[in-house]
Amino acid sequence: MPHRHDEKIHGDAALSSPFEGDKLLRSGLKFAHLKMIVALDDSEQVSAAASVLNISQPAASRMIAEIEALLGVAICERLPRGVELTAYGRAFARRARSILLEVREADREIRDLKTGRGGSVFLGAVTAPAIDLAVPAINRVRARYPRIDVNIQVDTSIVLARELLASRHDFIIARIPDDLNPQLFDARVIGLEHACLIVRRGHPLMQSGTLRLAELNGYEWVLQPSGSLLRRTIEGLFLMQGVALPERILNTTSLLLTMVMVAQTDSIAPVAREVAQFLVGADGMAGAVSILPTDFEIVVQPYSLIMARNRQLSPAAKLLYDTILDVTA
Repeated sequence: MPHRHDEKIHGDAALSSPFEGDKLLRSGLKFAHLKMIVALDDSEQVSAAASVLNISQPAASRMIAEIEALLGVAICERLPRGVELTAYGRAFARRARSILLEVREADREIRDLKTGRGGSVFLGAVTAPAIDLAVPAINRVRARYPRIDVNIQVDTSIVLARELLASRHDFIIARIPDDLNPQLFDARVIGLEHACLIVRRGHPLMQSGTLRLAELNGYEWVLQPSGSLLRRTIEGLFLMQGVALPERILNTTSLLLTMVMVAQTDSIAPVAREVAQFLVGADGMAGAVSILPTDFEIVVQPYSLIMARNRQLSPAAKLLYDTILDVTA
């Protein structure tokens, strides 16, 4: 069996300019090389670096020569009392330290998962799949790993996509906004969202049977802000059927405020069907809201599991990601 120092680096941990990461990986870069450059950066002594790696000083010198041959540049300069990294050496050390840290974190998360302590996952979702997919998947994962730390933000796709690009989420269940480059993401369509209209218990429209869109125009509406997907979908229905857009609108992204307005006024609000069904059946809301019967469907653009391109998921995040896929199957 080869010594651990002979293990090569694989995957997406490629180094960027000036070292041409793919070429480096093919040329035989080893974890021991990364450990050596970091040890040199820390100690500025070949002998001390050799001690950290538990090898002889001649072996350490040979390893430095190997690194310089792979990079095609000098990584350090010999001084009377040690070594000093060159600009190339410092750049390589910075990247090597980052790679070793990621490997250590991956090892920690895997050990945490094996022992039931779990890891940390940061997820964003729009409302419907948050209820229909994320919650069941989280329950499955936590049944196996009760200490896994799951953080979920429910918001619009515009907000979630930007949070994902800012590395605040591991992945999201949403849509790629029109104003963002789709090449920044890896997306997998997993569901189609249907919405419906809700009103308060005893609303006058609930006595009228199945309703046409034109019959709803005289009421106040609670809608997401202009430009949001559900808002555009509702406006598209009005335009397609030749019905004038509502004149009285309360704009809000808050589901709680939407529920309050619907429960206390004659307002109409579109929400995801999963949300409406939960509210109608929930003990605290049973009878407080009703789903308005209509002769038209509200079909919203499909949503996807979305990751930032070329970003790897942690073991805990990958576990939740795969579990969500299982829930959709």
